[in-house]
Amino acid sequence: MMHRDDNAPQSRPWHTFPVEKTQLELQTGPDGLSDTEVQSRLTRYGPNRLAEPARRGPLMRLLSQFHNVLLYAMMGAAVITALLGHWLDTAVLMAAVVVNALIGFIQEGKAEAALAAIRGMLAPHATVVRAGKRSEIDATTLAPGDVVVLASGDRVPADLRLIASRELRVDEAALTGESEPVQKEPTTVKEDAALGDRWCMAYAGTVVVYGQATGIVVATGAHTELGRINHLLTDVDSGTTPLLRQIDRFGHGLAGAIAVVAVLTFLLGWLWRGEPVGEMFLVVVALVASAIPEGLPAIMTVILARGVQRMAREKAIVRRLPAVETLGSVTVICSDKTGTLTRNEMTVQRVVAAGHVYDVSGAGYVPEGHFSLDGADVDLHGHPELALTARVGELCNDARLLQDAEGHWRIEGDPTEGALLVLGAKAGLTRDALQAHWPRLDAIPFESQHRFMATYHLDKSGNAGDSDDSNGSGTPWIFVKGAPERIFEMCRTQIVAPGGQPRAPLDVDYWRRMVTDTAAQGLRVLGLAYKQAKPAGERLEFSDVEDGFTLLALVGIIDPPRPEAIAAVAECHRAGIRVKMITGDHAETAKAIGAQLDIGIGKPAVTGAEVALMDDAELRRVALDIDVFARASPEHKLRLVQALQDDGQVVAMTGDGVNDAPALKRADVGVAMGFKGTEAAKEAADIVLTDDNFASIAKAVRQGRGVYDNLKKFILFMLPTNGGEALVVIAGVMLSLGVVALTPAQVLWINMVTSSTLGIALAFERAEPGIMARTPRPPGASLLSWFFVWRVTLVSILMMIGTFGLFYLEWRNGASADAARTMAVNALVMAEMFYLISSRSIFATSLSWQGLFGNRIALITIAACLALQLFYTYVPFMQATFGSSPLNAREWLEVLGAGLLVFFGAELEKWVVRRAGWAERLAVQ
Repeated sequence: MMHRDDNAPQSRPWHTFPVEKTQLELQTGPDGLSDTEVQSRLTRYGPNRLAEPARRGPLMRLLSQFHNVLLYAMMGAAVITALLGHWLDTAVLMAAVVVNALIGFIQEGKAEAALAAIRGMLAPHATVVRAGKRSEIDATTLAPGDVVVLASGDRVPADLRLIASRELRVDEAALTGESEPVQKEPTTVKEDAALGDRWCMAYAGTVVVYGQATGIVVATGAHTELGRINHLLTDVDSGTTPLLRQIDRFGHGLAGAIAVVAVLTFLLGWLWRGEPVGEMFLVVVALVASAIPEGLPAIMTVILARGVQRMAREKAIVRRLPAVETLGSVTVICSDKTGTLTRNEMTVQRVVAAGHVYDVSGAGYVPEGHFSLDGADVDLHGHPELALTARVGELCNDARLLQDAEGHWRIEGDPTEGALLVLGAKAGLTRDALQAHWPRLDAIPFESQHRFMATYHLDKSGNAGDSDDSNGSGTPWIFVKGAPERIFEMCRTQIVAPGGQPRAPLDVDYWRRMVTDTAAQGLRVLGLAYKQAKPAGERLEFSDVEDGFTLLALVGIIDPPRPEAIAAVAECHRAGIRVKMITGDHAETAKAIGAQLDIGIGKPAVTGAEVALMDDAELRRVALDIDVFARASPEHKLRLVQALQDDGQVVAMTGDGVNDAPALKRADVGVAMGFKGTEAAKEAADIVLTDDNFASIAKAVRQGRGVYDNLKKFILFMLPTNGGEALVVIAGVMLSLGVVALTPAQVLWINMVTSSTLGIALAFERAEPGIMARTPRPPGASLLSWFFVWRVTLVSILMMIGTFGLFYLEWRNGASADAARTMAVNALVMAEMFYLISSRSIFATSLSWQGLFGNRIALITIAACLALQLFYTYVPFMQATFGSSPLNAREWLEVLGAGLLVFFGAELEKWVVRRAGWAERLAVQ
């Protein structure tokens, strides 16, 4: 367990302390700590590991799963069936209860794995200097003041204040969302610097991609930035989903209504009609059995599971079942930028030469694209300055462009250098051929203090250019690339485009304007230059690259938005869903990408530092109005999600880093990236995208809306059955017939048949046309709007008229009670068969080929239900069990008429709604 110490050094602003002050504060030096001091500090601060959170025991976790209104309804139905002696029904219902509870138990255990995934990000080993000796140790034994040595490929084992570095670059995407590795150096920064701007710090869980460094441990375990996120995640309440809240309200309201109607019916029959108490008890049992929707939990699970299958085909893997529907009800999507809206693959989009600006098509590391000038494709043979730019980018480069077995292109090395390799490939250059004809003889690697890289080559291709230094062994060239201002200092001339010849004096003002113009579009700018000369000595030295270069071009590099993400954002906007970008990247880059995606155009970008200064009320206003948030920390992302939820929004959050995990857990739907996402993000999320693509979210939203539609269709289909049964029972009491129109056993048979066969067909309904043109339904909307209550009432009355009417006519004409009840049961089930066809669309007509025959599963379930009714009516065993009797042809025609009454009555009501123009408004209630 991590020990807490109010005087612990971990919370101090180490990024503002010079190296000497850091060593003084931690009482350490270049030789590190002694073994005795290490043990003393471990006793005081605890081991370098994240503490295990307090957890409920397995038994309590299991028992808590039964605290669910849906399970209460199922258990209530089981009690009633047990009282009636239907032990098979009781066993089935209780088995469903246990299965639902076990599923919840397993899902809760998976959610706790998010914390374990973060704890697993701490490095298992570390290289330290203790008592002047370097050794590799278990990283859990690190203490504040330890001196740690980092090298390329290492995972940073604790939070470090760097005291020395050589070209250290660290991938901090998991913590900050930065799209590029961050260059590190020991220089101090301001106290209010964002996490991604603290160049002198290396944080636990991040990865060294290049260079070496030495740092002093300033925070371990729970006090690291990683530990702080772990603490945030532990404290976050993931809440419940809108659907479960609606089902909960619906269940409580329905239970109350059933209780009131049952009591009133009992009192009406006993006190007013004078019916015997025992008889009225059976009537009330039948009434309660008819009103409880015992099929709802099972069918809801089937509909959600079917949605899971459809989402999987759209590259979205659902980890929590209710998230299927919740994604369809979102009003705001908060998306990370890097890797979700963009490819997380740096790409050259612009090449600026003297007099011309070339556009480069293609995105990411796939080496496919074209060069164009003013919209027209260009041939590189006619633009030698462009061809030479591509060659310099390929040769003055240490990265590698690789293709894996699955055909995916990736970069080994710096992503910016990788973008230059892809640019060369688009120009038709290959690395092997270039290195054969232009071998590298020496290089000056990039260093932050010099801000450039230089390479020395011999051109053995026989193309001497305009140099006089050609000899039998080849033409010498020196290439440089780096920060534009630094490259300008090296150059005296520039190439005049097109043609590449002759050279002209350097127009510094022009190039600076082009740097400003390119950077304003959110592109990172690099300068490239060359000199046809050889080094003064045998090695390439800094004196060889001080001046005399010819400026070749500027290249603009960016992590571009995915083309499919642009279309998906537009689709979300049409669907009334706000899309917000929350990223750890710089504000200028975020705004530029947002503009290309139509996110936040004409509005400022708000930074995490500004969010930190806002109170909750102001943040609610800003969170709804502003669409681009930059330099956001985990706390900022979490606060933004909470602010939107406090405003009544249903929020989906996407992310891939451990810094996103708290917000992913808090959001109504957390969506993690499966390809490049961290395990912590995946475990905290409800849905994982296998292709890391925002477009898959938009497709999944469409599926989610279809799932909710199907749930509404099922409820609109199911409740009239329960309502019709209840009205039939009540009508019998009101008329004092002295005989029950439906026995409790018959009620349970009807519910079982219609739920297990007919109802399941609605899980296979496809999303209706125009579903993404609707606005999101109001977050606080009830599962049953006033209009749906009206429809349930109307269809229930139609079912009661057809069912009780046939029962009454048969019984009054001298038929036995069993024969009259058999007519009633078959009439009610027949009405359900016809109503199923009408229920396939809430507002559209079913009087079409598609409406009648468009769902093959519906036709199969109707056939199955009809077979069960024939079994119920004619098999002696069923007749003995349920009191049924055979029907003749005339009676079956009357049963068919009851079904047609309900079908055409429901279709007439839908026609009136469409005619009045209410359908679109009612669809989102």
